[in-house]
Formats: sequence, C-alpha cells, structure tokens
Amino acid sequence: MANALRVVRSDLWIDPAFDQGLDGQTGLSLAVFPARTNPAAAWDLLASAHVYHVSAAKDELPRQWFVSPELIARCPNLLCVSSSGAGYDTVDVPACTAAGIAVVNQSGGNADSVAEHTLAMMLAISRRMIECDRRLRRETGFTRENVMGHELHGRTVGIVGIGEVGRRVAALCKAFGLPVIAHDPLLPAQEIARRGARAVTLDELLAQADVVSLHCPRDASTLKMIGAAAFASMKKGAIFITTARGGIHDENALVEALRSGHLYGAGIDVWDQEPPPLDHPLLAMDNVFASFHIAGVTHEARRNVARIAAEQIRGLAAGERPPRLVNPEVWPAFQQRRARLLA
Repeated sequence: MANALRVVRSDLWIDPAFDQGLDGQTGLSLAVFPARTNPAAAWDLLASAHVYHVSAAKDELPRQWFVSPELIARCPNLLCVSSSGAGYDTVDVPACTAAGIAVVNQSGGNADSVAEHTLAMMLAISRRMIECDRRLRRETGFTRENVMGHELHGRTVGIVGIGEVGRRVAALCKAFGLPVIAHDPLLPAQEIARRGARAVTLDELLAQADVVSLHCPRDASTLKMIGAAAFASMKKGAIFITTARGGIHDENALVEALRSGHLYGAGIDVWDQEPPPLDHPLLAMDNVFASFHIAGVTHEARRNVARIAAEQIRGLAAGERPPRLVNPEVWPAFQQRRARLLA
C-alpha cells in the first residue's frame, strides 16, 4: 500500500483492542518494534512511520523511544504521535508542534476507573482502613477505637482540574453528600458549575477543602504547583489525594506536612519515580494510601483507551481531525505535511 498510513508502536504491553481496531483497515499498516532489543530494527520502522503510538509510561518506556527532538529528527515522515493514555509525559509537545506533528491522547478513556480509585482513596484514608489492615496483620492488643476514623459525609471536596476525570469525581462525591468546589483555569465558572462544582480560585480551594484532589495535567504551569506553601495553606486535618501525575506535588513537602500532623492523610497514586523506592518515607506512613499509578489501570479502562486510540488513528487515515488533539494549533501545518507525504 504505497500511500498507506504507516503506524508503529513498541512491543510493550497494550490491550489487544488496539491492534484489532487497526487490523484489516484499508489505508493503514501496523508494525511493532522491540523496545529493549535490536534498536537498529526499531529505528528502521520509526524512520518510515507516519504515526507513532507511544507508551505514556515514563518509567517503563526506554528513554531513547521518548518523542524528543532527537527522535523527531530521525523520523522525517512522522505526522502524528498518539499517546497510549490520557497523559503524554513521554512526548515533547512543543517540539512536535514546531515540526508540524499532531499529538493526540486518549483523555476520558480511563476516567471512570480513575474517579473510582480517587473515591476509594478518600474513603480508605478518612476511615483509616489501610492503617487498620496493616495493624491487624502485625499486632494484637489494640482497640477498635485506636483506629477510629471519620465519616466523609458533609466534608468539602476540592477538585483541581475538572476535566473528564474531575467531573466524574464530582458526580461520585455528590452521591456521597459531599459539597464540591473546583479550580480549573481553562474553564469558566458556568461550565465548572455544569460539571458539578462551585468555581473557586486555587487559594480559596486549598483554604476551604477538607479533601484536595488533583486531576490536572502535568505541564510547565503545574510542575511543583502543590508545594510547602500550598500544603501549609490547606486546612489542618485535610486529606490530600493525587491521581494526576508525579511532579505536580512536591513529595518532600508532603512528607513534612504529614509528619507535622498538619495533614490527616494522603492518597498517592503518582510519583516522581514509578514505582517509588522501597525506602521512600511516604511508604512508611500508615496514613498514606500508596498505589503504583494504577488508578486508570483496569481491564475496562485499558481496553477502552486502546479502542479510542485505534478509532482516532482510523479517523486520521480517513482525513478527519482527531477529537483529542493536544496541540490544535498544529493542524494547518499537519494538513500541508500530510498532503505532501501521502500524495
């Protein structure tokens, strides 16, 4: 197929729905390169690729296969980079935009799973479930009152970023009788209200919320956004939750906020290094619910994300604009390059 859209991905695990969604499609071909062996074969495939479906797992994908300026320079035919998840930590988006390469993600594909995990963390921390489980396995002689927690009912939840995941969290919170406030600089107050929350500034959210839950993207504007000053401005006894991305919160500052007793507990699904080292101080705390970036990792979510990714690539092959375009400003340049490369 001389004018086929050549799609390339690594051999890291992906739900079969992705390959199935591209199999037998007119105007498409799919090739798989080895992520950890035979780099020459990998470069041969990438050099001719029009679409690179790249793993979003920053600590699983070897760094040479990140979409960097160096990789882009070696892939002159590249038209589109498709992230395997909602995040795109393995993609240099500005470099792609400068090169006329469209970047798409699969936002919303795992939103229900992430929202469920978020609420589970809220409940587990508030009721001290993790602490009770650990103590019951290693000691005797403590009373039920020694591990007595608090109801969530009536407590205010503050959502930072009320996109696909955030609005689902808001809906679950409403079902539990929890008032919801939200900060999202990309949305007007009316839209935030439509998504189930009262719009506030970030400072107001930190001061008013009993539970602060992060659901914003990681970018230059959000890196270390929640640091020592932010934790100090939160209510004493508040709970901090993040299922967003590592690096948005300052891990060292969180350790100190918990050690001092200012925060009641924390639920951490995302880390600077994934998984975190076994001697990480947060892992030693009984009031921390720690998980391994699994909020969006369920059978249903992985299948849904793979299906959406295949749909977007099929649409791209048909000349459609992808619905989850991360860098929309690239579209005119992308169309010019597409016309030239697929002529």
